[in-house]
Amino acid sequence: MFEKKAKQPPIKSLIAHGSEIRGNLKFSDGLRIDGAVVGDIEAVRERPSILVISETASVTGEIHADHVIVNGRVSGPIHARILLEVQPKARIEGDVYYTGLEMHLGAVIHGRLVVDLPGEEKPTLKLAANNV
Repeated sequence: MFEKKAKQPPIKSLIAHGSEIRGNLKFSDGLRIDGAVVGDIEAVRERPSILVISETASVTGEIHADHVIVNGRVSGPIHARILLEVQPKARIEGDVYYTGLEMHLGAVIHGRLVVDLPGEEKPTLKLAANNV
């Protein structure tokens, strides 16, 4: 699992702002999206993975990865096997499946929040708020 001390996989791939990919993607390690993707995105299960969807990004399709960070737009279900971070400018239209969830003030999810845990473990839920 990703813990504060655990090393996250490196981001080795980038879909740049202004780029558009049409079709399904499969990746390993880390992927950052600043552009647009129309298609499903899936991380290989054999290795830890991280997917970053930046403020300028949009994804239309189903997402599967260990650690998913969203600050852009997603239309479709998200399956975060370990942790889903929903940052302030995130706009998600679709159900989200997670083990751990961190949601910042300002983020919007139009869909169901479904905890996806093996056995009877309790979900990790962290609400992030600005201390002003």
